[in-house]
Amino acid sequence: MQPVRVLGVDPGLTRCGLGIVDGGLGQPLRMVAVGVVRTPAQDDPAERLLSLQTEIDEWMERHQPDAVAVERVFAKANIKGIMGTAQASAVPMLAAARRGLPLALHTPSEVKAAVTGNGRADKAQVTAMVTRILRLDVAPRPADAADALALAICHIWRGGAQDRLAAAVAAQKRRVAR
Repeated sequence: MQPVRVLGVDPGLTRCGLGIVDGGLGQPLRMVAVGVVRTPAQDDPAERLLSLQTEIDEWMERHQPDAVAVERVFAKANIKGIMGTAQASAVPMLAAARRGLPLALHTPSEVKAAVTGNGRADKAQVTAMVTRILRLDVAPRPADAADALALAICHIWRGGAQDRLAAAVAAQKRRVAR
C-alpha cells in the first residue's frame, strides 16, 4: 500500500485536536504534526467556527494531507455540548470537500479498537498506545491532540483495509456479471 498522509480531527468548539500522520499498512507510522485549536467560550459561535476554519485551512495548506478523518459525532445527554461538537465537525468535512480529499468518519469505539484493541479503552490507554505506535518520546497533550492522532492512525489502518475490501467486492461483482 502506498503511504498516505492523514489529517485526523477530534472536533470541538472549545478545543479541536488536529494531528497529521504519515504511513501505510505494514509500514511504520510517523507523526508529522499535532496541535489543538482553542476558541474562547465567550466568543460568538460564528467567530469560533471561523477561527477553526482558518486554522484547519492553514494546516491543510502546510501539510497537504491525502485524506481527512473526523470523529463521528454521537448523541450524548449534553445537547448543548453536542451542538458545538457537531458544528465543529462540519468544518474539516467542508475543508476536505473543497479540496476534493477523501473524508472518513470514525466512531470513538472504532478509533479506540484500532489503536488499543479495546473499543472501550479510556483516554489514558489511547494516549499511551498513540505514543507507542508513533514512537514518541513524550505523550501528546491534551487528550484532544492524542485523539486526533488516534483518528489518523485508525484511518490509515482501517481505511486501507476497507479500500481493499471494497476493491475485492467490486472485482467479484465484475466476475459475476461476465
